[in-house]
Amino acid sequence: MEFTDLVEDRRSVHDYADDDLDRETIEAILREAVYAPSSYNLQPWEFLVVGEDANRERLQEVAYGQPQVTDAPVTLVVFGRLDPAAHVDRVLADQVEKGYRDEASAASTRESIEAMREYSEAERRVWTAKSTALAAMSLMFAARERGVATCPMGGFDAEALVEEFAVPDGYEPVMLVTMGYAAEDADDETLPRKFRRPVEEVTHFETFDPETTDARAPVAGRRLNRRRPRAPDQRATRLRPRARRRRLLPASTTRLRRYRSARAGPARSRRR
Repeated sequence: MEFTDLVEDRRSVHDYADDDLDRETIEAILREAVYAPSSYNLQPWEFLVVGEDANRERLQEVAYGQPQVTDAPVTLVVFGRLDPAAHVDRVLADQVEKGYRDEASAASTRESIEAMREYSEAERRVWTAKSTALAAMSLMFAARERGVATCPMGGFDAEALVEEFAVPDGYEPVMLVTMGYAAEDADDETLPRKFRRPVEEVTHFETFDPETTDARAPVAGRRLNRRRPRAPDQRATRLRPRARRRRLLPASTTRLRRYRSARAGPARSRRR
């Protein structure tokens, strides 16, 4: 299936046929899902496959009674690890072995990753959700390519889920994804696709200000990204995340003041 067809064909399906979903198909879908990108390639995702009747009923209770949890033959609970450095040894060793980094760069990157452990729990929840959601989307595309319907769900009691299924500390439930073969009369498959906001409405070039959008729109042939390429020896001197923010703050503030001064014009600048 062409990717465009796959994207347009995927639906969030709520009504499922009685057909079972075999373990081989589930594992094949997950093998493709884990090719999703992630921050530093740390791959914080893990999946709990819930398919037994009693367990689906328990899961439905913490999902506010939503019927598709027990209607679908399988529901995946998509988790994100809250420890950014949980797999750092394997990840960096792989990158050094395959030539993506040298030892100095790996050591510097390790410091940056381990510094993320100092983030608040709320910050780490956001961090893991960003990468884990990419894996969940890849999972849904992989399922659809095999004719398997899915439905992502964000409505559930995360604390109750963790307690009910004895989830170890350090795992954040990010979403549920029901999986199975769609029922023949499923509205999500037979009715026209639901409304999508047009690209022109959701896309902004350079600024959100509608009065300046046209003036700031990129000229044909102009490069949007003007950053200079980083020299090879700079990779080993990356700052730790929080140090980087502190180092950049004064310069960013100065640029903002210059920008505001330029917008104000010469007269306003003289009054300063």
